[in-house]
Amino acid sequence: MEIIKLEKYNEVYNKIYCEPSIGYEIKDYFTFKVPNYQFIPAYRNKLWDGNIYLYNPLTCLLYGGLNEHLEEFCKQRNYKIEYLSNFDDTEFSVSEAKDFVKTLNLPFEPRDYQLEAFVTCVRKNRKLILSPTASGKSMLLYLITRYYNKKTLIIVPTTSLIHQLGSDFISYGLDSPDSIHRIFQGQDKISDAKYFISTWQSIYKQPKKWFEQFDVVIGDEAHLFKSKSLTTIMTNLDNCKYRFGFTGTLDGTNTHKLMLEALFGSVKKTISTNELIENNILSDFMIKSLVLKYPEDVRKNCSKFSYVEEMNYLVGLKQRNEFIRNLILSLKGNSLLLFQYVDKHGSILYNLIKEKEPNRQIYFIHGGIDSQERERIRKIVDESNDCIIVASFGTFSTGINIRNLHNIIFSSPSKSKIRNLQSIGRGLRKSNSKDIATLYDIADDLSWKSKKNYTLLHYIERMKTYIEEKFKYKVYNINIKI
Repeated sequence: MEIIKLEKYNEVYNKIYCEPSIGYEIKDYFTFKVPNYQFIPAYRNKLWDGNIYLYNPLTCLLYGGLNEHLEEFCKQRNYKIEYLSNFDDTEFSVSEAKDFVKTLNLPFEPRDYQLEAFVTCVRKNRKLILSPTASGKSMLLYLITRYYNKKTLIIVPTTSLIHQLGSDFISYGLDSPDSIHRIFQGQDKISDAKYFISTWQSIYKQPKKWFEQFDVVIGDEAHLFKSKSLTTIMTNLDNCKYRFGFTGTLDGTNTHKLMLEALFGSVKKTISTNELIENNILSDFMIKSLVLKYPEDVRKNCSKFSYVEEMNYLVGLKQRNEFIRNLILSLKGNSLLLFQYVDKHGSILYNLIKEKEPNRQIYFIHGGIDSQERERIRKIVDESNDCIIVASFGTFSTGINIRNLHNIIFSSPSKSKIRNLQSIGRGLRKSNSKDIATLYDIADDLSWKSKKNYTLLHYIERMKTYIEEKFKYKVYNINIKI
């Protein structure tokens, strides 16, 4: 029987000792094509082959989060693994976890699935936690941060999340707000504080020595950790033993999942969104798919459009934008209208709505609006029942916590599973003023004969996700006059 020996190299990589031929088998096993690699400039310019390599047979280094996959590789081939380092779990019982939680004097008890995920993280030292939007992810981050009580780096994708997570920690009972150091554009990177909360954009160019101060790293919204900059951050933390990633969803591709597991460890799913709704933890939820049907001559004229031409046509279409305006003004409660393009769509929609009802609380949010203003608007909406937020997907699809949100409208078609589910999560949190949250998913049927248009195909992908997640939905066909 062939033997593979595994030794801990540092907190990022393990080193494999084996025959060269087996090393190349391992390389093939941990090599994946990036989805849509053929459209990426580096591939088109012949600077890259489209692959991600998680094992290097020259250095014999494999990412430390992939041990379970290496064990599966050996099982399939009847190879034996010998461990030259201690990879045992840390002993930590549920009873010990409950005793620790009591010392925190939290304003409410963690739910069973939160406690289970916390125990798993402590036992494994590294883990990728799949925790759907509005499942109480920030509480899990708080438990881990307080348990280790070491120098901790928490990485988030947006400045808004820095402020929100810091506020959450204080509300949970963090007795010294000064122990949190927030890093975003223009902020000092040096502090004696114990807990750093930063956007990845603010720190990815920091020298390797700067990262040596951290014992714990937590990646919030870890599905964004597939970019080169974020991978660089994680590999610079080669002395950081405790590594935890949190995400509401994965995009369904093996490449994405394996890259995140390489950085953080194997996936642990806490609970599904549908279970949270059934258990009355999240608001009841309904999707109303509004499929706009266009006249025959319009569909014929659009049949030769490229994707960009189709999008430009739809976002600039007066009748479509007026339909969206009339829809949002007809809804009761607080509504979030999400768009993709700021100047050629978002600003048009905002102006149309504002002109129609100038005295209503209507807010326009995009990348140019600073984080403090976004946080101010978020708090206003949480205390109101008749607000409209017109926001870009980039600023409000991820992580923003608005409990008092009754309606969401997708005004720009997208097939991104992650972005769509993250956006839906904005409306799932319970509040005293709502019994149900509703998503209005606007789709455009410009199909001609047997050819389906691009954005209709995107809508079909969204529907597959809705069915997979067991969301309730109803489809409405609406004839639009041009």
